[in-house]
Amino acid sequence: MPLFRLHDQRIYFPDPRESPSDVVAFGGDLTPERLVMAYSQGIFPWYNQPGLIRWWSPAERCIMLTNEVRVSHSMRNFFNKTPVRITMDQAFREVILGCREGERDGATWILDEIVDAYVVMHELGLAHSVEVWEGDELVGGLYGMSLGHAFFGESMFSRRSNASKSALIALSHHLLSMDWKLIDCQVHNEHLESLGAVLMERADFLDFLQEELSHPTLRGNWDEAFQASMKTFPYGLKIPNSP
Repeated sequence: MPLFRLHDQRIYFPDPRESPSDVVAFGGDLTPERLVMAYSQGIFPWYNQPGLIRWWSPAERCIMLTNEVRVSHSMRNFFNKTPVRITMDQAFREVILGCREGERDGATWILDEIVDAYVVMHELGLAHSVEVWEGDELVGGLYGMSLGHAFFGESMFSRRSNASKSALIALSHHLLSMDWKLIDCQVHNEHLESLGAVLMERADFLDFLQEELSHPTLRGNWDEAFQASMKTFPYGLKIPNSP
C-alpha cells in the first residue's frame, strides 16, 4: 500500500481520517513545528530505523480518561507502604533514557534523534516527565507531550515493581485536578488496560481531541502545580511527596 511522503520543507500532514491504515505518512523530520502539527492532528512518530520516520494514527486509539483510572488494591498498598517520592519535570532526559533501557535496548524505537527532539520539546515547555524516586534513585517514570488539555503519553519505565503505574496514576490525578479529561496512550497493551485504558475509534478520538485542543496550552515546568495537586492524592504515600 503506497504511503504519503512528507515534504522536507513544507510542514503538512494528510488527514488521518482518510488513511486506510494506521500509518498515515513517512519522512519529514522531528522539528518542533512538525511535531506540534502532528500531535494536534492525532498523529505521532513511531519507528526504529534512524531517519526513516513513520507517522501513525491508529484506527483504534488507546486512551485513558482521567476520571476512570483503575487503582487496584495492590497499587493502593504500594502507595501506602513503599517509600517513594513523585515529581514532574525534574529529570526529563533521564526518564526518556530510562524508557529505552532493559530488554528493549538495541531494538528500541527511542533513537538518539527521538531523545534529542523531545528534549527540545521539553525545553519549550511542551513535553513533560513524571519521575518516581526511592531516595535519590530514579526507579521509574513516564514522559509525553501536552497540547491544550490533552496529554500524549509516549513511554514509561520501571526499575522496580509498580513504579511506572504509580507515575501514570499520579499524572492522571494531577490532570483531573485541573479538569483535564484525556491521556492519549496511543497503542493498547495489557499494562495500560489494567489501569483502565480503553480503545476508541479513530474518528471519535479525533473529535474528542479537537475539543481538548480548544483550551490554551499550559507551557513550562509543571512540578510546582503537580506537588500542590498531590496534597489531595487520595491513595496516600508512605512519606511526604516533596522532600
